[in-house]
Parts: sequence; C-alpha cells; structure tokens
Amino acid sequence: MLKVQHLAAFYGNSQALFDVNLSVGKGQLVSLLGRNGMGKTTTVNCIMGLLASARGAIEFGQISLLGRPSYQVAQSGIGIVPEGRGIFPNLTVDEQLRAFASRHDSGLKIWTKPAVLELFPNLAKRRTSFGNQLSGGEQQMLAIGRALMTNPALLILDEATEGLAPLVRQEIWQCLEQLKREGLSILVIDKNVSDIARIADQHFIVEKGRTVWSGSSIELQADRSISARYLGL
Repeated sequence: MLKVQHLAAFYGNSQALFDVNLSVGKGQLVSLLGRNGMGKTTTVNCIMGLLASARGAIEFGQISLLGRPSYQVAQSGIGIVPEGRGIFPNLTVDEQLRAFASRHDSGLKIWTKPAVLELFPNLAKRRTSFGNQLSGGEQQMLAIGRALMTNPALLILDEATEGLAPLVRQEIWQCLEQLKREGLSILVIDKNVSDIARIADQHFIVEKGRTVWSGSSIELQADRSISARYLGL
C-alpha cells in the first residue's frame, strides 16, 4: 500500500534524510522507530507532502506522492495524527470532527461522527468542549477521530502516546488494535516499543536519516542488542 524507497530530504543546505526505506502492506500495522532527531517526523513530513525537498520514491497504491502538495496526499487516502496533535483551541469537539468529514472511499468502514464518538466514549461527553479545554488524552483521541473522519485507507500517527498517562496509552493501543482488525493500514511512530511490538506486523528503525534495521516483532524482541544499539533502551 505504501512504499518508501531511498528517501532523501533537505532543510536548506542541511541533509536530514539520506536513505530511508519502509513499506506498509494492506491491513498491516507498521512502526517507524528510532531515537529523537533521527528522521522519523521528517519522513512523515515527506510522505504528507510537507517537505518539498524530498528525493527518492514515495508510492501509495499506484500513485507517486513525491512532489505532490499535502492536500492531494490527503485526498489520496492518507490520514495523519501529527506530533503535538494540532488541535484547534477555539473549536469544539463537534466542530473539529465536522470540519474533517470526508466521503473518501477507502473500501473499509465508513467513519462518521457517531462512529468516532462510539470508539471514544470520553469524547462523546465533551462534544461541546473547546479544544483547549480537553486533557492531553482527550486531545489525542480527538486527533485520531479527526483523521478517521477523512475515511483514510492509511492512518499515520506521529508520537501516538507521547506524554499520556498509562491508562490513556493503553486505551490508544486498544483503539489501534481495533482499527487494525477492521482492516485499516497503520504507520505508527512511538517510543513505547513493548506496546508496539505486541501489535505491530513489521518494524523499521532509522538512525541518522537511514533505515538501519527492519524485521518482525519476534525478531525485535529476540535480539536485545537491537534496542540497545538503536533505541537507547
């Protein structure tokens, strides 16, 4: 479904990515791992058309995304939960979900506002609350809900559970498990490797702008040196 090959990217004269390779199959949950500053968010920005300096290949289905503006990437069927969530502080939960509503045909479950509120019952209780009145966990649920309202074929989450309380983190992981069971393809960036390894099909590790390892959860958990070398655990 998504294939990234030999991706390079620049911020001005500084090269941030040198050779990033990853893929997400249909219905797979895949992780992109690495220490801070190694190029994970830059990779996501390239996929989403937010960094014009990208070089290499980014293919989504039969479409090349390289060089396409971000609105075309979104229209192709990719939903994004950005790092920092990007919640509008002066819009209510209801308003933010309505603003992202789209009838893009992903061939999967059709996401509507009632469906999102059923997935996240806490949001149903806060429908009239403004974005800046929500807790961090509620904001992350809303960010996921907004992305689902675009009815994507692929969902990307950048720092899926960063800064959240343990119980909220588990709720997010349970949500992602459910979405995976329903056939949604998912690319996740997060630091909670043990939680990701429990549900992910495949992992890609980046270091200094390069993909340096890829493998299954069994392979990742079996070789402790991988985490020690590349993830600082």
